[in-house]
Amino acid sequence: MDLEKHAKADPAAPAKADLTKHAEPPALRASDADRDRIADILRDALAEGRLDATEHSERIDAVYRAKTLGELEPLVQDLPASGARSRPAAAPRPYEVAETGAPADAENMIAIFSATTRKGRWRVGRRTNAFSLFGSVEIDLTEALFEQRLTVINATAIFGNVEVRVPENLSLRGSGTGIFGNFEVDTLEADDPEAPVVVVNGYSVFGNIEAKPKRGKLIADLHQRLRKRLES
Repeated sequence: MDLEKHAKADPAAPAKADLTKHAEPPALRASDADRDRIADILRDALAEGRLDATEHSERIDAVYRAKTLGELEPLVQDLPASGARSRPAAAPRPYEVAETGAPADAENMIAIFSATTRKGRWRVGRRTNAFSLFGSVEIDLTEALFEQRLTVINATAIFGNVEVRVPENLSLRGSGTGIFGNFEVDTLEADDPEAPVVVVNGYSVFGNIEAKPKRGKLIADLHQRLRKRLES
């Protein structure tokens, strides 16, 4: 009798297991906003040197292939969350100006069938957007005053040209794509770990985007000349 009871009860066991399995909630699908949020964290990590260009490219590809939130989160689990980074306050460096009341808005440089140039002594903001359509944009940072350590330049060239020139003693990094066009950044790593960092992100379609150091131009030289003027 006992054997018959067990034999009748056994078929019910798998059924319970199946019910438990089907009760698990499905993975939550990722939205475009979720992908953009992860991409922003990866972009900041590249700008800060936490990821190199190859790692950033691999993770960005994975971001836009991801279908669920579960696929997105592992891509940034070893990185600080966007907006949660905190750094101890440091005294201004020779090439820096204390950040008091610095505008947070990005500067826009647009050239449509025309040319736009920014050079000489000017204060560089945290973010600059450059757009060229059948035109030319030139951004010369060799005599600029850096008000912060990280400067990001977002460049778009469609049948146009965007050129960025920087001093030799800062860090220059970049990430971009050229479609029937050119995207070229001559990567630099400054000897001074606290030197300004310029990151150029770009997208070129039948156009040209390039960022290179200008030989003989150093931030320290500009600071010394400014000090001499103040002392005279």
